[in-house]
Amino acid sequence: MRFSIETLGCKVNQFETQALELLLTSRGHTECAPGEDCDACIINTCAVTAESGRKSRQAIRRAKKAAPSAVIAVCGCYSQISPEEVEELGVDLISGSGERAAFVTQLEAVCADRAFRKDIDDPMKRREFESLPTGGLSGRTRAMLKIQDGCCNFCTYCVIPYARGPVRSLPLEDTAAEAARLMEAGYREIVVTGIEISSYGRDLENVSLIDAVRAVSKAAPECRIRLGSLEPRTVTDDFADALVPLENVCRHFHLSLQSGCDATLRRMGRRYDTARFMQSVSVLRDRFPGCGLTTDLIVGFPGETEEEFGETMDFIRGCAFSAMHVFPYSPRPGTPAADMPGQISRQTKHERARIAGAAAHEMKRAFLESCIGSVQNVLFETESGGWSRGHAGNYAEVSVNTSGLHNRVLPVLITGVNGDILLGKLA
Repeated sequence: MRFSIETLGCKVNQFETQALELLLTSRGHTECAPGEDCDACIINTCAVTAESGRKSRQAIRRAKKAAPSAVIAVCGCYSQISPEEVEELGVDLISGSGERAAFVTQLEAVCADRAFRKDIDDPMKRREFESLPTGGLSGRTRAMLKIQDGCCNFCTYCVIPYARGPVRSLPLEDTAAEAARLMEAGYREIVVTGIEISSYGRDLENVSLIDAVRAVSKAAPECRIRLGSLEPRTVTDDFADALVPLENVCRHFHLSLQSGCDATLRRMGRRYDTARFMQSVSVLRDRFPGCGLTTDLIVGFPGETEEEFGETMDFIRGCAFSAMHVFPYSPRPGTPAADMPGQISRQTKHERARIAGAAAHEMKRAFLESCIGSVQNVLFETESGGWSRGHAGNYAEVSVNTSGLHNRVLPVLITGVNGDILLGKLA
């Protein structure tokens, strides 16, 4: 069977797509690029916002048009939450956000008999962490290691707890074993990821995220370790102090903000306020001077006044993020926020996103310029026209006019900035 996979959404989806690649190729199947002639088109969908659902439907329609004779197989969070909407698009196989090995078996069966199948479980009944193969096919420099699934936060705008179920964690010994295997396979960076990694260990005994980070760092000493998104309350003095001696942990931290206004955070159901968030920022900058600090921001949340948006803008500038993803609020049916009063017009949301995006650009530029004259360790990932490009530990993208550096981590003296990219020379 020749198959293609299109992936939407987060790093967990990317990890699970790589696992599907490995599961399928280990059974003798061959991957091809989306749009090529194939026997099966897999769409791994996202449902975090209504816009994500729309893009998932677009991807399904696009696959059906590009490969009209292929089996169309849909999995992921959107098909978990809205299987009826997916079925209306005329696909051949519908699965959800779990049981990837079973999905592969079902796909083989559909390709053999062309009989429609739908297999959707109740995610709220999930209790075991699904063990999947880590890594990916050849040529990759960075591997994702999923150590956690599920979420119990139930933020008012988010459907993911209903799509992923309760918290489940990869046992500590398995976490270390997978990290060691990735190092032996030649990867030079491991991204520790999950739906909400700050809750890692909640279902285990006397284990927390810092234990998992220590285990990965020790098991893969030749790899850089990059942490996924952190809930701000995770970052305490003790947490940061425990990270300091782990020299292979990247000095880049992604703190989930969403709003810089306390009233908006309360409506979102977030469990911290701006003072607590700023405390995390201060702790990280104190322990890791020059670290990259990134975040996500939602603008135009229901009830957000101009004054509240102004508070958010003042707050993000005070944080001086190195990069920031800005999203206009997109109502997701089935979440409390979708029915809240004070829904913001599309025009206003996009104007606020434009303003916040401009501020994000200014902050990123200032951060990049602050790197000039420093030496950054860079993992080189791509090469074109004699230039090699990769990411520094602080997650800034770096380019040097040298070839033959793929999958090597080398010190680079930063000499300038070109757009969103640092320029440098091998130190």
